[in-house]
Amino acid sequence: MREHNLAVVLAEVIRHQPVTRARLAEITGFTKTTVSNLLTVLAEAGLVRDGGFVHEGERGRPGVAVSIDPNGAAGLGLEINVDYLAACIVDFGRRIRYRHVVASDHRGRAPEAVVEALSRLAREALASAKAQELAVAGAVVALPGLIDREQGLLRRAPNLGWGQVPIRSLLRAGLPALRLAVDEDNEANLAALGELWFGAGRELGDFVHVSGEIGIGAGIVMDGRIFRGAHGFAGELGHIVVERGGAACGCGGRGCLEQSAGQEAILRAAGLEGTKVTSAASADGSLSALLARLEAGDDRARSAVKRAGKALGITLASVVHLLDPDTIVLGGIFSALAPWAKPAVAKVLAKGSGTLRDAMPRLVVSRLAGGAAVLGAAGLVVERVTAEPALLL
Repeated sequence: MREHNLAVVLAEVIRHQPVTRARLAEITGFTKTTVSNLLTVLAEAGLVRDGGFVHEGERGRPGVAVSIDPNGAAGLGLEINVDYLAACIVDFGRRIRYRHVVASDHRGRAPEAVVEALSRLAREALASAKAQELAVAGAVVALPGLIDREQGLLRRAPNLGWGQVPIRSLLRAGLPALRLAVDEDNEANLAALGELWFGAGRELGDFVHVSGEIGIGAGIVMDGRIFRGAHGFAGELGHIVVERGGAACGCGGRGCLEQSAGQEAILRAAGLEGTKVTSAASADGSLSALLARLEAGDDRARSAVKRAGKALGITLASVVHLLDPDTIVLGGIFSALAPWAKPAVAKVLAKGSGTLRDAMPRLVVSRLAGGAAVLGAAGLVVERVTAEPALLL
């Protein structure tokens, strides 16, 4: 019961801050003594703090204001992607306090070596947090691939060449220990949460966030939560078949969306097949070369992106009929390619509505681009502490 009450009081402090104890008692229905005791516990955990005096009515003396302590329970987001590592720290007020991306190709590298490199990046991030007097509560790691969260296994990450990796045990053994045990999640799911908490947010309603880097994934947000499916593998947009009997895919199938709209397929169609495929995080990588051609008006590049947009639109039309989202968000490389890809996606979606609905969902472009997943990872730590502050006791 106390654990539940701590969460209730913390949620109301976040919602109404700065707020007095008397007002919290009124909102929650708890006695003033109960509220004071719970706030004492939350303060000892570093989650709330007293501030100045505030008036909460026309009469009476001002009361001592209570607010969250932004330095008390920061979240560390980490990301392993095909050709980069990323770290981000978000404080308890959801302000970004540290962010760093390191380019490094992990295709074919041993998972242990990549985790060791991620640990060095994590330690640099934690040193920055310490210098800012931030208390980091825990870490979440974003990963590209199918994750069995019950077993802590990375079942398959085709673009990394990894399979059946005991990723949770590797991360917990290799990363710095924090108050909360490190956790992991699919990068597309975390990118969608990043969009929810740091991007366009709840104004999107229920939405599908398309996460395009080297592969293509999707995070599905319904009622403010990630829809994971029965086994946690929902959202593998890139492996929906759009061309029966088409090109072989790293997942073992043929004709998957990634073979028509993935970055490698776009580069090949644009005449950049000799360019090494890199993520949007690489400032001088393949995406930059493609964008240069697009901005110069290169017909082949524009045609390639248009075809990719059409394939993506065909896939999303089916997703819309299945899930009925309010919004579709183009993230990752599709944020940068939106001026050329979005019209094709929108055209196919408009035709795909048929007579079943008046209009297709809104189609918007993420402002977070390739940085959404690591933000979502850091934000997930903050969200977990908010929902269950007793974790820090």
